[in-house]
Amino acid sequence: MARTAFLGLGVMGYPMAGHLARAGHQVTVYNRTADKADRWARDHDGRHQPTPRQAAEGADFVMACVGNDDDLRQVCLGPDGAFAGMLKGAVFVDHTTVSAQVTRELAEEAAKAGIGYVDAPVSGGQAGAENGQLSVMCGGARDDFDRAAPVIDAYAKICRLMGDVGAGQMTKMCNQIAIAGLVQGLSESLAFAQKAGLDVSQVVEVISQGAAGSWQMVNRHKTMDEGKFDHGFAVDWMRKDLGICLATGDQIGASLPVTALVDQFYKDVQKMGGGRWDTSALIARLG
Repeated sequence: MARTAFLGLGVMGYPMAGHLARAGHQVTVYNRTADKADRWARDHDGRHQPTPRQAAEGADFVMACVGNDDDLRQVCLGPDGAFAGMLKGAVFVDHTTVSAQVTRELAEEAAKAGIGYVDAPVSGGQAGAENGQLSVMCGGARDDFDRAAPVIDAYAKICRLMGDVGAGQMTKMCNQIAIAGLVQGLSESLAFAQKAGLDVSQVVEVISQGAAGSWQMVNRHKTMDEGKFDHGFAVDWMRKDLGICLATGDQIGASLPVTALVDQFYKDVQKMGGGRWDTSALIARLG
């Protein structure tokens, strides 16, 4: 069992840290809102600290799941950042979806301090985090990954090393690009069925058994049909992720026309007041 720290207790981080504790690891948490860290510590018989540095002190592994590039820099760097408190030879594991650029920047800073760095963004949403069934795509040195993987397994359905530092984030971009087009297609299909006067549940029962089937179709068609969008990853966060995908696409010369279009559709949903709705809310703009 490992001494671990977990930085960031949002809808993903809170249950992920809980799985570490239930697996028998010694867990110390940090959260920007201290009340939530205190609640986690009481719920899981763990500890919490007021700064990332203090949470990371003495830990073999430090996991982070925060909001964006700037949030990640804030918990890693500076006198109160995790890197300042980590032991040489410890491994930092970042589960945040961020740019490959900040990932490589922070990995360089970690290396200067003798700290391993694994970028390990996740897919599976809040349900996957709560059920310990996340897909974890990693980038980093093989030795750092091999040491961290048994700890990550506490909340992973699959955990794979995809390449050097940054490869995990690039793989997560592939994931978000695929989801964007899929959810738009599903939204159009269900909206078409509604306007055609078909029974949406019966339509899905039939077409989900063929080439059109997907996790999104099976798990989200009912709530999409009912106009309920409080079951998953928020539109605001999806736009953040798609912005990273589009910027990276420009850098590497990858054409993403559908992704760019769907990003604008999500912008429409934000204008409708749906920034905190889940990503299946694309159907709402189809009226």
